[in-house]
Amino acid sequence: MAQKVVLKVLTMTDERTKQKAIEAAADIYGVDAIAADLKEQKLIVIGEMDTVAMVKKLKKVAKVDIISVGPAKEEKKEEKKDDKKEDKKEEKKEEKKEDKK
Repeated sequence: MAQKVVLKVLTMTDERTKQKAIEAAADIYGVDAIAADLKEQKLIVIGEMDTVAMVKKLKKVAKVDIISVGPAKEEKKEEKKDDKKEDKKEEKKEEKKEDKK
């Protein structure tokens, strides 16, 4: 299951350090997506990766604090959408049966 890791990169103050942090995170196996916010000094990494290995790799580039680790929200949204679609299909089938009677 994919997880979302939010990190505060304390030394990420310019584009160069931002790029180094992104490249270091991208080297970790299992990373699917990376987003960086320079103003808030946050790095958001999504994927099925080892969080400890990622932090170790990033500490070689910059000072890092872990803000949160949790499940990726995107998967939950997809499941809910699928459930809603199935419910709508069932409702349409029931309406068609009632119309035929």
